[in-house]
Amino acid sequence: MITRRDFLKTAVLSTLFAGSQFNLKAASSPVPLPPLPTPNHMIWQKREQYMFFHFGVNTFSDREWGTGKEDPKSFNPTELDARQWVRAAKEGGFKMVVLTAKHHDGFCLWPSAYTEHSVKNSPWKGGKGDVVKEVSEACHEFGLDFGVYLSPWDRNCPFYGDSPKYNEYYKNQLKELLTQYGKISIVWLDGACGEGPNGKRQEYDWDGYMKIIRELAPDAVVFSDKGDVRWVGNENGLAKDTCWSLYNRSVVEIGGGVQAQMGQGDPNGVDWAPAECDVSIRPGWFYHASQDDKVKSLSHLLDIYYRSVGHNCCLHLNVPPDKRGLLHENDVARLKEFRKAIEENFKTNLAAGKLCTASTVREKSSKFAPQNLTDGDRKTYWALDDGQVAGNAVVELGKPTTFDLILLQEYIELGQRVSEYHIDVWDTEQEQWKELIKGTTIGYKWILRVPETTTEKVRLVIDNARACPAISSLELYKAVYK
Repeated sequence: MITRRDFLKTAVLSTLFAGSQFNLKAASSPVPLPPLPTPNHMIWQKREQYMFFHFGVNTFSDREWGTGKEDPKSFNPTELDARQWVRAAKEGGFKMVVLTAKHHDGFCLWPSAYTEHSVKNSPWKGGKGDVVKEVSEACHEFGLDFGVYLSPWDRNCPFYGDSPKYNEYYKNQLKELLTQYGKISIVWLDGACGEGPNGKRQEYDWDGYMKIIRELAPDAVVFSDKGDVRWVGNENGLAKDTCWSLYNRSVVEIGGGVQAQMGQGDPNGVDWAPAECDVSIRPGWFYHASQDDKVKSLSHLLDIYYRSVGHNCCLHLNVPPDKRGLLHENDVARLKEFRKAIEENFKTNLAAGKLCTASTVREKSSKFAPQNLTDGDRKTYWALDDGQVAGNAVVELGKPTTFDLILLQEYIELGQRVSEYHIDVWDTEQEQWKELIKGTTIGYKWILRVPETTTEKVRLVIDNARACPAISSLELYKAVYK
C-alpha cells in the first residue's frame, strides 16, 4: 500500500528527475566514520528520557548520604507500590527506569545473600520483601526497560578498603542483580570512593566489573566514566552548546573530578560514549518532605529537556519515592504536565513533506536527495560527496510560516560528522538570506530555540564537518509551552 507521504515524495522526485538534477544509477553510501555507536547505544539514544528512583534508608533518615550505620529496621514503606512508580514514569513519557539497588550507605533493596544490611532485616513485609523484584516486575508489566544502580562505595561493608576482598563482594552482588531480575538494560556505576575501616582507600576492579556485566547483561549499556555512556559533568541535567558523542576513555580517571571532555566530548575521540544528563526533579536526590513545594517548574524542566535531549544526550530524571513508598502527588502531576508540553510543542512539524533543494547531492543520486530531510524518516538522509564537508539545503515552506524551534538530526550510524553550521531564513522584502542562528554539533538530535520567526524558506548551511555530512532531519515547530 502506498502512503500519502510516499506518493508526495515520489511526485517531488519525479519533478526533480525531469530537471536532470538526479541520475538513476546505484549510489554508494558514505563510508562510516569511526567511532560508531553500537546497537545498544542506538537503543539507549532512542529512549531519550529515562527515570531514576533514589530510595532506601536515606528516605527514612532524611539524609542524602547515609553513614552505613543505619538500622535496617528504619526501612518500612508500608504503602510501597512499584506499579505506581512505573506507571507515573510511563505516563510522563519515560522509556526506562533505574533503581538505586544500593547507595553509598550499603543498604540493599533486595535480600542479598552477602550482607545482613538489607530489606531482609527490615520490618517491611516481615523481612520477605524485595524492592528490586517489585520494580522489575512493574517495568515488565508496563513495557518499560529496567536498570540498576549499584554503588561501588559501601560505608557499611566491614572489609571495604581491603580491595581484593571487597571487589569479590561487589562482584557477587552484581551477579545477584544481573541474574535474578530478568533483562537489565543499563548498569549505572558512579566513581564514589573512600577509605575503609582499615584506613585504606578502596581500589575498584573496574575491568572485572565490566567483564561480569558484559557476560551476564549483554544488552545493557554501562554508565561510567569508562563505560558506554559518560556523565555530562554536572547534576543540573545540562549539556554544553557543543556536545560530541566522541570521547577518550583512556585519559579519564574515574572519580577524578570533572574532565573538560565530559561535557562537550572530543571531536578527535576514539570511543563512542554519548553523555547522560542526570538531574533530580527536586533539590535533593532522596525524598525530603520539606521539598514537597520545591518540585521543578514546567518551564525549568522544558529548559532541561532542550539542553539534554536537545543537545545530543539522554535525560535521566530522578523522582524519589517518599516514606510511604509512593511518588508524591506533586511530582506525578508535574510529570504529566511535562509529557503534555513536549507532545504539544512537537505535535506539528511545519516542514513535513515540504519541497527541498540542495547545493549538491551525493553522486547526484535520489537516494541521498535533500527531500529526505522532511520525509519524517530518520533512516533516510541527505548526503554530500566524499571529501565535501560544506554545502546547503533549502526547505521551501510554500507560504509564510512561523516557528521558534528547529530540530536537526544526523544519521549517526555513519558516525557524528558535523562540526559547524548555521541556519538562514529568507527575507522576502529584501530578497536575501539572513542568518538566524549558528551551531556546532548535531549528533542524534539537536534542538535550536530561536526567536519567533516568520519566513517562506529556511536554509541549513553546513560550514564544516569531520567528513561528508549525512543529515536525516530538518524539522520546524511552534512551541505552545515555553
